[in-house]
This record gives sequence, structure tokens and C-alpha cells, in this order.
Amino acid sequence: MTGWDQLTREQLLVVVAEQARLLDRLLDEQAAQIQALTGQVQALTGQVKELTRRLGQNSGNSSLPPSTDRGRGPARQRRGSSRKPGKQPGAPGSTLEIVTDPDEVIDHVLAACGGCGADLGDVDEAGVVVRQVRDVPLAEVRIVEHRLHRRACRCGKVSTAAAPAGVDGPAVYGPNLRAVAVYLVVYQHVPVERAAQLIADLTGAAPSTGWFSAQVARAADALVEVEQLIKTLIMLAVVIGVDETSMSIAGTAQWLHVARTDTLSAYHLHESRGRVAVNQFGVMPAYTGTAVHDALSVYDCYPARHALCGAHVVRELTAAEQAHPEQHWPVQARTALVQLDHLANTARDQGLAAIPADLAAAPLERYRQAVLVGLASTARARVASRARPGTCCNACATGKTRSCCSPSISR
Repeated sequence: MTGWDQLTREQLLVVVAEQARLLDRLLDEQAAQIQALTGQVQALTGQVKELTRRLGQNSGNSSLPPSTDRGRGPARQRRGSSRKPGKQPGAPGSTLEIVTDPDEVIDHVLAACGGCGADLGDVDEAGVVVRQVRDVPLAEVRIVEHRLHRRACRCGKVSTAAAPAGVDGPAVYGPNLRAVAVYLVVYQHVPVERAAQLIADLTGAAPSTGWFSAQVARAADALVEVEQLIKTLIMLAVVIGVDETSMSIAGTAQWLHVARTDTLSAYHLHESRGRVAVNQFGVMPAYTGTAVHDALSVYDCYPARHALCGAHVVRELTAAEQAHPEQHWPVQARTALVQLDHLANTARDQGLAAIPADLAAAPLERYRQAVLVGLASTARARVASRARPGTCCNACATGKTRSCCSPSISR
């Protein structure tokens, strides 16, 4: 092998140039590997951040119900409210009042003096102290027998007296028990099996779960026109609230869709949370007033004016605070919103139609400034989110991306 001392200057320059090219190629390969690894680290960091955010969700910083808080951290806490638990000042009390016409009166008369022990049988009355007890009689099944008499006519026809309405079998449960069953299941949301057990324990009757379901269906059939009237009145209201919540029906996941005003509520149960269910419900497709909701994208596809639920805004701001602890705008916006809510409650208690302008001005300005800062600080993330190719949300039945499918800032 030729030694380095035997190479000419030109040959040494060739060797050095070749080694430089090899070194440059090695550095380029290492730079490419570093860039790829950096991209992977950034992607994994983003995934970890997103997974951490999801694991940290609870009823205080998202739309999750309180029932999911176990294992997800503390439930949402009361923030900024000046109201104490219990009865509010000025609210009517609930103390039991003495009535003048009790159903039963039991006299308790002294036979002897509580001091000297003398007989009090022939002394004058000195007054009465009244104590009244409110109680309910023990429930028990009362069986009424209806005897439908039959008569044979001279013509040979045997006729039977008609049974009263609702007495459509040899042995049936009466209207009071049917009403209690529907009340427990529909209004109080007691599960069917527990409602059956409750009635059995209290009354001795033993209706089956199938009987309960039949009574609910029977009541629903009787109220079809009433339900339609309620939905029509809701659609005519200036402001309504719409929401949806998950339920388990016989072990199957269902969604209960709700549309309401201060005095009316309509419900619709469906296996879907999306547009198919909302269309079948029939409220939002024709509603043109202001719909208050939780920003679920399904609602954006309908012609109503849209307003965000204040409680959900507070949760979103709490989530933003946790995601961006270095930012002050989420705390400022939430504090201003809670203060406005307190002012609204106070104005309502005072019989005012709106918050006095001089009281609302300061928190409104703080809220507006916080929103502007928040929009500015999240602009790049929101543009990047819209730029990513997406799939149609569950609001749309066409399978095509629509304007209503734009992702929420913090969803």
C-alpha cells in the first residue's frame, strides 16, 4: 500500500476532497434523521398533550356528566357565586302551618294536677295547646269487584252489562296504580325494575316490568296531541334550550334529546346523537328563534340563531385555563361571566327585566377584552385546525364536509 508520504500533492487533495464529500453526506444524513426524530417527538408530544387533556376531562371542564367524574379527577366546583347553599334571603319558607280543619282530632285530657296531684275532673278549661301531625295512610291494594250481570231475553238473546272504562280483563290494576307507575318511571326517572319493587314493597301489589312498559306506552298514546301542542309552543318561543344526554336503556346506549322553555319541555329518545335524531324530533328544523345549547356541531346546521350555554362556556374556559396555564384570558373571561350571572340573578330577584347598565358595563368590558385576547392567542391553532382535512360531523347525513363541520376551538 502506498504511504501518505509517497502521495503527490494532487493525490492528497483528491483524498481530502473525497473525505470531505463523505463527511458532508454523513452530516446531511444525520441532519435528516434529527429532523425526522424532531418531527416524531413533536407529534408524540402533541398526542401526549391531547391524551392528557382527555384524561383530565370531568364535569367541571367539559360537557361530561357528573356521573363520569369517578377516576377523572374532582367534579366541577362552585366558582365565584356569592349565593350560599340553602334557602336564599327573602325566599318563602317551608315551615308547616297549623290548619283549622284537621281530618281527625284527638283530645288529651289531664286527670291530675302536675304540681300537687289534685283531681282536675271538675275544674274549668284553661286553654288548649295544638300539635298537628302530617302523615300518609299506609298504602294497600283495595280490590273492587265488578259483577257484570247477564240477562236472558224472551227472544233468546243473552246480554251482559258493560264493564266500566279500563276494566278490560278478569283482573286488572286500576287507574290510580297506573298513574303512579307512569309518574315514577317518566317524571321521577325511576328504573322500571326499581319502580316495580317500590310498588310491591309499599302496596303489596306485584305488577311486572312488562306491565310498567305497557302503561308508559298507553300514556304516550293518550298524549300524542298534547305532545305535539307542547312542541309547537316551544317552536314559537323566542328563546329555547336544546340539549342531549346519554342514557342506558336495557343495557343499550341511547340519547335523550330535549327542547325546553321555562314552562315547557319536550323529549325524544333515539340511538343517535346526530342530525337524524334531531330531524325526527322535529323542533330544530323549523325553529327560527334563539337556541341555547352546548355548541355541539349538529345544531349549527339549522336556521336558528345560536347562543352558547353559560355553564358550558365556563367549563370550556376552565379547560382552556388548564391547557394554557400561562394565559390569563381564560380566568378573566370566566370570572367576568360568573359575575354577570350573579348580577342577572340579583336583577331577577329584584323584579328587573335586565341588569342595570352601570353594573353590567365593567364585567362586559373585561369579558370582551378576554375574548379578544383569546382569539388572538389561538388564531394560529384555529387556522391549522381548519386547514387539516376532516370528515363530516355526525350532524350531516350526506357524508360530505360542510361548513357546520368546522371544529370547535377547544372541543
